[in-house]
Amino acid sequence: MPRQSPYVVELTDTERQELESRARKYTSPYRDVIRAKVVLLAAQGLSNDIIASHLDTPRQVVRKWRKRFCLARLSGLSPRTHG
Repeated sequence: MPRQSPYVVELTDTERQELESRARKYTSPYRDVIRAKVVLLAAQGLSNDIIASHLDTPRQVVRKWRKRFCLARLSGLSPRTHG
């Protein structure tokens, strides 16, 4: 049986609007669209396995972006710079 993620995504109206906008932008980099879709699907209560299957993305990628969003909200979806 799949484990339930400890990172439960609950969105504010503003966050939902921003993520929906990012998910619809076909001119955005693919990675940004996927990150937004991961969070939107997680907010619907879907498991990482189901989201991964739906987006044809590895489960580890889904887990990473769900966690980063929960820890840092929208700013967590931005690329990190190492310096």
